[in-house]
Amino acid sequence: MIISTVSIRKFIAYFPILYKPSALFLSVFSKSYKNSTKIVIKIHFLGVSMGFEIEIKAWADDPEGIGRLVSRFANYEGEFLREDAYWFRGESAAAKTAGIPVTDIRIRNECCTDPQGRLRRTVWVTCKTKEVRERVEVNDEREFEVSDGDVFAEFLARLGFERGQTKTKQGRVWTWEGITAELTEVRDLGWFVELEIMADNDRPETVAAARSRLLNLLGKLGIGEEKIESRYYRELLNLKG
Repeated sequence: MIISTVSIRKFIAYFPILYKPSALFLSVFSKSYKNSTKIVIKIHFLGVSMGFEIEIKAWADDPEGIGRLVSRFANYEGEFLREDAYWFRGESAAAKTAGIPVTDIRIRNECCTDPQGRLRRTVWVTCKTKEVRERVEVNDEREFEVSDGDVFAEFLARLGFERGQTKTKQGRVWTWEGITAELTEVRDLGWFVELEIMADNDRPETVAAARSRLLNLLGKLGIGEEKIESRYYRELLNLKG
């Protein structure tokens, strides 16, 4: 399998788009020729999802009860299944030559079902700068959609990235007063409640106000602050071995 040199040059030229305000959609597909297959990447300007996630997650000891409780006052948005694979920049010559930033990239295969039973499958590519402030996650996120996750993964490998940890979670989602609430089962870990607010900045006063709202909803769900988990899922999975 070979990758179009032109396509690589185009993607590398636009790679900073993951870290700067811009907009794109990558159409990734393969074309078969007599003796080879070529990966083709088309870059379309659409919309990159950007912003700051301000999030609290907590262990859910009674997922059934929490689900019934949140359904009484929040808007039910549907169910989801998310399969994540994390890719890291390796030390290969290709990665160094391309000038790829030292960070990780997540490829997420997501299957969502809305309240009417309509199914939507999407592949998301995400880069995050993460930090934890007073047990609250504050993530600077860049995210866009690709048309073929397997082909994009092959493309990353050709650029010198290496596949690392994987994670699978499924659950249900609600919205309430600008907060997204997810009741999530993470494979090999258990049940969690994730509460998230999207903000356009991460100034201390913004984070503090969001934290107050998130804690208020956490209490409304009958979950004490002692159940808050500030470690990332990947850390917890690493501890599981």
